[in-house]
Amino acid sequence: MTAIRPAGAGGRPSSPAAGGAGADGGGVGSTARGSMFGLAGSAANALFGFVLVAVITHGLGARGAGAVFTGVAAFTILSNALKLGADTALVRFVSRDLELSGGAGVPALLRISALPTLLASVAGAAVLLCSPGLAGLLLPELDPGQAAALIRLFAVFLPVTTVALVLLGATRGYGSVVPFVGVEQIGKPALRVLLAVPLVLVAPSVTGLSVAWLAPGVLGAVAAGVSLRRSCRTHPGSGQPPSQAREFWAFAGPRAVSSVFDITAVWIGVILLSALGTGTDAGIYTAIGRLVTAGSLLQLAIRLAVAPQISRLLAGGDRHGARHLHRLSTRWIALFSWPVFLVLAAFPRTVLSLFGPGFDGGAAGLVVLAAACLVNVGVGNAQTVILMAGRSVWNLVVAGTAFVVQLGSGIWLVPRYGVLGAAVSWGLAIVVDNGASALLARYRLGFRTVDRGYRCAAVLGVGTVALPVFALRMLFGDTLAGALLGIVLAMGAFCAAVWRYRLPLGVGEFFGALRKRGSGNSP
Repeated sequence: MTAIRPAGAGGRPSSPAAGGAGADGGGVGSTARGSMFGLAGSAANALFGFVLVAVITHGLGARGAGAVFTGVAAFTILSNALKLGADTALVRFVSRDLELSGGAGVPALLRISALPTLLASVAGAAVLLCSPGLAGLLLPELDPGQAAALIRLFAVFLPVTTVALVLLGATRGYGSVVPFVGVEQIGKPALRVLLAVPLVLVAPSVTGLSVAWLAPGVLGAVAAGVSLRRSCRTHPGSGQPPSQAREFWAFAGPRAVSSVFDITAVWIGVILLSALGTGTDAGIYTAIGRLVTAGSLLQLAIRLAVAPQISRLLAGGDRHGARHLHRLSTRWIALFSWPVFLVLAAFPRTVLSLFGPGFDGGAAGLVVLAAACLVNVGVGNAQTVILMAGRSVWNLVVAGTAFVVQLGSGIWLVPRYGVLGAAVSWGLAIVVDNGASALLARYRLGFRTVDRGYRCAAVLGVGTVALPVFALRMLFGDTLAGALLGIVLAMGAFCAAVWRYRLPLGVGEFFGALRKRGSGNSP
């Protein structure tokens, strides 16, 4: 998509290379379409992820599913660690290079980022291939030979997936959400479901379903490479590229470590439950994590659209515009995400029963995480503000602190309380991470969140959603009938209230701000 950069503090107009309004005037529509495509992609990712977990748990049971998802957890943590923060750095530096030289410096950026990540991921795969004892530690309930074979299978796919993530970071820097959303949020999740369903029907196995999860990554890497090549040809460059290697890795280094903490927070509970608890608990916890991720899809979609715009506004000296956009986006995230987590907290057993028998044992854990996620969505994308302001070291300190809290409490709680212990440890980390990030954004960067519109959203959410769903929970218990009736009543009251208070909520203002602020790229 075309990137637009409004005139900065010094009045410099957006350049044609950056796709300014003077180029073709089409950037406004591109930004709006990019925001909507990001939301659609997040919804598709949540839907396909939910279906995949349901398919695997129904085909293998909680124990077998726990083995698959433990492998997925270790693979996801490693691939995100071994990209060395280069994907996020490319988002920031490619977009900056388009402003400075029209894209002439992108080939150099790709060289200094892709080769180190390729070497690191190959080395990581070699360690997995040569460490059979690690398989027994991660998958103690499987036969040692089967566990070792499963870990080797994940190791083979590690380099291609890692490099693909870095290439997608570069395409996002060029100003299009399409490659990232198409590959990571729609293409790969859909292919995983299409491969898993026949396997479950014909010959369900831990190895077969692991292959179904891994194989789409190869096609994803091809698609990422093709998209990046097309973007490079479209922006051959019009100036002398600046030297960026030292600055690039100074930003990417702390982000590399903090991204490990971020992704580990999602999956460490699965690994701890597999190693210190049971495979069944790991499978139940994975289902809970999928529900929590689905509830946060709007937050992710808005992050894709808003974060690069905040970065460009800060770079142009428009701090007021950046702060205003953050307040608007936070209000929208809270307004439409709080109801989801309130429903999950009110009817946890009913929701978990969608995954099959035996999963209702995770009801207490789901309530804990739903409560923690109210804090998460309530502060919006505070971490993104910190990163787009160039404070990757701050982000590292906060993420590291939250990880220490989660790991320390998890090691103590998981052996005693199983799924509930893992959920409590993750919930504590969520509150620490988001709370500290919000305080830094507010008091060090001046990004205030709470205003009249935010307070209106909070009162509206509690009054129209919490009251009916918890009242129906008290009357009917945690049953399907109570959940359906509560959701219907809450939706009616919520929609009526949003329409009634649409002006203080800024319903139309948020998307208007997106159209005015420029870039359709996504971090």
